[in-house]
Amino acid sequence: MSIDPTAEDVRKYIDEDDGEPVIMLNLLAFDGEAGRQKYNEYAMATVPHMARVKAELIYFGDTSTALVPDDGHEWDAVILVKYPNRNAFLEMVMDPEYQKISKLRTAALKDAVLQPTSLWTGT
Repeated sequence: MSIDPTAEDVRKYIDEDDGEPVIMLNLLAFDGEAGRQKYNEYAMATVPHMARVKAELIYFGDTSTALVPDDGHEWDAVILVKYPNRNAFLEMVMDPEYQKISKLRTAALKDAVLQPTSLWTGT
């Protein structure tokens, strides 16, 4: 069960920074209905933090039955957030004010994927 990135994950994330925008894919498995409610509280609290780093919510939706499921992974929601660059994401999550609310995210989830993506160039 993974919910929060490790220090090694963050180092790799920084090493791959090309200065270009990054779209963060979030796959979320809530810890029951209480987890869904906590995540909603977290999501609302992140709005000013996202605005500060000029992040843009692209999509936030519930999932349904997976057509090609991975054994053991059932996601409740998917979120796509565009950040101007990888540093903007780090700036947001390292902010002490953001860290005060990040515990809501951790408490809300039983599993998660936080996958940085970039525009596919076909090469």
